[in-house]
Amino acid sequence: MQLTPFHIAIQVRDIDEARDFYGAKMGLSEGRSSEHWIDFNMFGHQFVTHLNSQLGKTGKITNISNPVDGHGVPVPHYGVVMNFDDWEIFAKKVSTFIDDFIIEPYVRFKGEPGEQGTMFFSDPSGNALEFKAFKNIEQELFAK
Repeated sequence: MQLTPFHIAIQVRDIDEARDFYGAKMGLSEGRSSEHWIDFNMFGHQFVTHLNSQLGKTGKITNISNPVDGHGVPVPHYGVVMNFDDWEIFAKKVSTFIDDFIIEPYVRFKGEPGEQGTMFFSDPSGNALEFKAFKNIEQELFAK
C-alpha cells in the first residue's frame, strides 16, 4: 500500500504563537489560513492548528503519560516518522529552540526489532510532538 499524507488538526491557544513555533522555528511552510486556523506542511502532511480561545493566552493542553523504554511518553502526541539522517538534522535544529524536551533525542529499543531514534517536545500550547526515525522504515516501522 502506498502511503498517503495524513491530515490532523490540533488546538492551540494563540494563532500567532503557533505561526512562530511551527513556521518560523520548525520551518514548516504555511498553506491556507485564517485568523482562527493555519494549515502547515509537516513533511508532506497536512497539519492544522485551530484556535481554542478557551485556553486563554497562557493555557496548556493536558496530557497523560505511559511508560515506554523507561520514559514517560505523553498521550496524546503527534509527529512524523523520518529517515534517520533527516531525523538527526532535525534533532539538531529543534535543539536550538527547545529548552525542555519531554524526552531528549535518543535511540530507543537499541539492538531490538523496531530500534528507533525518537524525541518528544511540546509546542507553546502544550501539544506533545514526537519525531522518530528508523534506519530501514519498511522493515522496522511495524516490527514486533
